[in-house]
Amino acid sequence: MIVDEIIDLRSDTVTRPTDAMRRAMARADVGDDWYGDDPTVNRLQDRVAELTGKPAAAFLPTGTLCNQIAMHAFVRSGHFVVCEARSHVCGMESHSSAALSGIAFRRVQARSHGQLAADDLDRSLAPDPYDVGHVDLVVLENTHQLGGGWPMPVDSVAELASVAAAHRVPLYLDGARLFNACAATGATVAEYAAHSDALMLSLSKGMGAPIGSVLAGDAEFIREVRRLKILFGAAWRQAGSVAAAGLVALDEGHDRLISDHENARRLAAGIAEILPGAVDPSEVPTNIVFAEVSGTGWTPRQWVARLESHGILATSVPGRVRMLTHRDVTTAQIDLVLAAWKRLIVENGSSFASPPPYGRPRG
Repeated sequence: MIVDEIIDLRSDTVTRPTDAMRRAMARADVGDDWYGDDPTVNRLQDRVAELTGKPAAAFLPTGTLCNQIAMHAFVRSGHFVVCEARSHVCGMESHSSAALSGIAFRRVQARSHGQLAADDLDRSLAPDPYDVGHVDLVVLENTHQLGGGWPMPVDSVAELASVAAAHRVPLYLDGARLFNACAATGATVAEYAAHSDALMLSLSKGMGAPIGSVLAGDAEFIREVRRLKILFGAAWRQAGSVAAAGLVALDEGHDRLISDHENARRLAAGIAEILPGAVDPSEVPTNIVFAEVSGTGWTPRQWVARLESHGILATSVPGRVRMLTHRDVTTAQIDLVLAAWKRLIVENGSSFASPPPYGRPRG
């Protein structure tokens, strides 16, 4: 099928820099970040330190590298990181952690939406009676991607931080979509950061910058982060050319995240009408939509392939089709996506059996 327009819902990482970002990148005042004298990088790091209320920050190419450097700094080889069982760090990043740092994970199953409960965390941090297994770090992911983009309230983070502190274990916040959590809850980045020993913020997801994430923490932690940045081969040079886009993202990105969330709910509501039981719109608080497609006769991968034939790019996870809204997707395009879902049901030519109500157990 020939399509006139491609609508990319694979991730909120696919956005293109705005005209304002491109102008800022072209005009950026730069130096050599290896030496720490790139003025635009330094401005971005100072801005994030101020935003988070932390003493210092370090600009890095990716959120994964932020997580890996943070865990390497906090965790001894052969020791444990405690995290929710489907967190990014113990899923997509587990091979990196093994190769770079020799880290093991103690995975704790959430009761709903990927949100850890304080008593479950407390049990996971109980000392090993044989003094073999040691936990060095707790990692929280906010929002939790596989939990449906659910934002963790500040009070919940504070409660978990209190549990971790009682066990003398630091808490790290994987804030790849923390700005989405702030937009959904009304909390500030600093309010979340106050309950973490260190955190990462991504500028290249919902905020729309073309590259980069920032680690923030105390001065000694960031001193070690900068050492590890060089050790891991991420000591880029005139990085101010991309840091400039990050500064623009901080200026213009946060306020428009609400429209991404509204578009995600519009998408969820439309799919729920087209394919009853596939999505519960009330379970879509931010910009991530999972559609349960079991019982449709097509696997998630087949759905993704057929959507692509209609100009819609999506991804799949076991049992579900994943779609993310972002700055480059308009409300009118969401309606085009829903029209494609309707056409695919006609193309299938059969009556779909409704999936189990809203898919699988929440987590």
